Amino acid sequence: MKIVNTNIGTTKTLVSICLLALAAWLPGAGLHAAPVADAQLEHAGTFNGTAVRYVSRIETIPVRDGDAGADLVVMSHAATGADADPARPVLFAFNGGPISASLYLHAGALGPRRMAFPDDLDADPATFESAPNPHAILDVADIVLFDPAGTGFSRVADGTDTTHFHSVEADARQLVLMIEAWSRRHGREASPKYLLGESYGTLRAAAAAHQMQMRDTPMRVDGVFLLGQALNIIEYAQREQNIISYVVSLPTVAAIAWHHGRAETGGLAFEPWLDEVRTWARTEYLTALFQGQFLPEPERRRIAAQLQAYTGVDAEVLLREDLKLTKNEHRVELLRDRGQVLGVYDARYAGPPDPARPSPAATDPSGVTGPAFRRGLEDLLRTQFGVEDASAYRNSADIGGIDAWTWGRATSPFGDWPYMEWIREVMAANPDFRVVMGHGHHDTATTTGASDYAVAHSGWPLDRVRSVYYLGGHMPYTIEASLAQFADDLRTFVGAP
Repeated sequence: MKIVNTNIGTTKTLVSICLLALAAWLPGAGLHAAPVADAQLEHAGTFNGTAVRYVSRIETIPVRDGDAGADLVVMSHAATGADADPARPVLFAFNGGPISASLYLHAGALGPRRMAFPDDLDADPATFESAPNPHAILDVADIVLFDPAGTGFSRVADGTDTTHFHSVEADARQLVLMIEAWSRRHGREASPKYLLGESYGTLRAAAAAHQMQMRDTPMRVDGVFLLGQALNIIEYAQREQNIISYVVSLPTVAAIAWHHGRAETGGLAFEPWLDEVRTWARTEYLTALFQGQFLPEPERRRIAAQLQAYTGVDAEVLLREDLKLTKNEHRVELLRDRGQVLGVYDARYAGPPDPARPSPAATDPSGVTGPAFRRGLEDLLRTQFGVEDASAYRNSADIGGIDAWTWGRATSPFGDWPYMEWIREVMAANPDFRVVMGHGHHDTATTTGASDYAVAHSGWPLDRVRSVYYLGGHMPYTIEASLAQFADDLRTFVGAP
């Protein structure tokens, strides 16, 4: 029996979990939040071996979108004094949802302090502590964090319908309006500007970049970094007859099997072995799935044996599932003999199924790290901005599910999404615009193979596109070695050597 039904209704439910981008881990889902007083504090720190003086600023930026408005409370870290330079790049960063505040990127990767996650996955999350973050890219760029209206301290303005910004294009517009207002306020209109979006934030980044570039008078936008990209969600939201979704997910389930010691590696190191998996997936595996029930039985059994070697799941299970192993089935099957299921957002984590959940696949052991991000955010508010009371900070806004979000010309995330085309149009209009696609190998929500497939069919100039991969899950920066790699990739992205 399939662990996850493959009809579109069930798939929509699963994808809504992905799009919520971890926001459900933490409390506080109200749309309105009390404002916090504007403040700024000067600091000094060492980042990537470079001493930097910088100011951490929290400020309210009102924006108007037609008759609607929002009071966006923006947090930033920018070089000051002798280190300040209008030519310094500015990185505008945000998480996903829809709609989540930016505490994950802020407290996990970009802030001058971060929540330090130990490499021991069995460590008690209650013991995690904040620490200085030498990997923050303040040595080469200023950092601005965006919390959409209804999240963080940002709020929808009085008299505005709270659902006004609950659409792809309106959500992106409030970001663009904030960038414009922040840049004007701080004299940064001509500064290089880069967008970093995670999960649903990658869709926001594509929409915002398109709006910035395609204005009558374009705003400067130099590139987008898409971490856990969701531009081609239909390729990783698995459906029974979408054989591509199984092909592009195989590198992820194989990497997970490797981590748990269940893959047959033939003595190869991780990356060469994973390259072998990728090649086999798009050749022999794709050809076999294409044939369906016309595939000869001996060949069917040979493919199942090879799948077992790569995924760690018994060939008889794979044959029973017609060689189509979903990511959720893999999470349940791989350590079934230990009575454990794997995490959704980070499948390195394993734990027993929650008996209160409707199925084992509904358990996500990787969720145990969630409260640590809130503690990290509260530490940043206190130490960097002088904000002692974080009770009004909302981790996310409960919009009522993905069906309550307006998807533009599509009626759902599974419709005719224009995100790839939007980026192609920006790249055609802006010869300096660059794209980075980043992923964690152990993220079952958004997969490395789907990202590779997206680039292959994007029409984007390949000399301006880079794909990067990290050990870890949806937020690979919880691993310090992956954070260091991510930070170096960001430095390269913003033009630093």
